[in-house]
Amino acid sequence: MPRMSAIEAAFCRAAPWKVFSQRVLLPWALDGHVIFGEVLEVGAGSGAMAEAAARRFPEASITVTDVDAAMVAVARARLAPLPNLRVRTADMTSLPFATDRFDAVMSNLVLHHVISWRDGAAEALRVLKPGGVLLGYDLTNTLLARFVHHADRSPHRMVSAEELLEGLAAAGFTGVNVQEAARDHLMRFRAYKPVRTRTGVDAPLPPG
Repeated sequence: MPRMSAIEAAFCRAAPWKVFSQRVLLPWALDGHVIFGEVLEVGAGSGAMAEAAARRFPEASITVTDVDAAMVAVARARLAPLPNLRVRTADMTSLPFATDRFDAVMSNLVLHHVISWRDGAAEALRVLKPGGVLLGYDLTNTLLARFVHHADRSPHRMVSAEELLEGLAAAGFTGVNVQEAARDHLMRFRAYKPVRTRTGVDAPLPPG
């Protein structure tokens, strides 16, 4: 999983981004979902979204990760006052966590930086508890998104909504839902780890 460019890193640290991501993007990405229990945010950058999630859901225990050591340092400083948050360095494609550990995995604006994003999806599925949810949002594969990322020379692999839906289903998720917004420049997604009953049949899951 590559590190973001210097331009994007500076953007993630900026105050306007913090306000917009916390007040607008997080509620939109959650789409009414209530997180609880053990929660993992992958590729959390400066921790702006995690900070808002921790304040909104104080009973949840949130682990924040990023592959970039500089971003991890920024997140640790920002999130230190919040008792229900911990921060560590981790690559989404090789997560250092036990199987079936988390009730939810959040991925906010990071998948397009994960060149092997299907490996990241497989890891998210592995660390989720049966019935756990993967949710978040990302850019879609548009001309504008490709131009911006080529211009700032950041490593990326843009993904379309259709490709993401297919990839999450192929990874083993069920109840996969991907919705485009902002004139198809953004997409939010939700998918569940199947629950196996004693008969080997998937138990019903919440609607996507």
